[in-house]
Amino acid sequence: MPKQIITSASAPTTGFTPGGSVSPLAQAIRFGNMLFVSGQGSLDPATGAVVPGDIETQTRQTLDNLMSVLAAAGATAENIVNMRVILRDTADFPRFNETFREYFNGEKVTRTCFGGVLHRAGTNVEIDCVAMFD
Repeated sequence: MPKQIITSASAPTTGFTPGGSVSPLAQAIRFGNMLFVSGQGSLDPATGAVVPGDIETQTRQTLDNLMSVLAAAGATAENIVNMRVILRDTADFPRFNETFREYFNGEKVTRTCFGGVLHRAGTNVEIDCVAMFD
């Protein structure tokens, strides 16, 4: 079974490559009934620039980008089974978590959240996920 590359025009494609070469990353890959979404950050899909603002603003933009990739694959938040979150500053966790909770409005997922240094300056949150289809 071949893997299927998923691309959304409503989400940025990440991956830092020198000289404007093509990114080696896919926004998502579907393999069978599994969908693996690459880490999404708080980037404006139209410009690729980091959306300025507090952790709540950046969390919403990051989740909007992630949901756009899911939609391109025919999935929604209901398909998500696991998420990983990286926060630049773990002190942002309470405000991140409240925004996350509001965004998901009761939908349950498994999640790991940890602190780390994100590669893009100004980006304070990155989220990836695994989703499943019936």
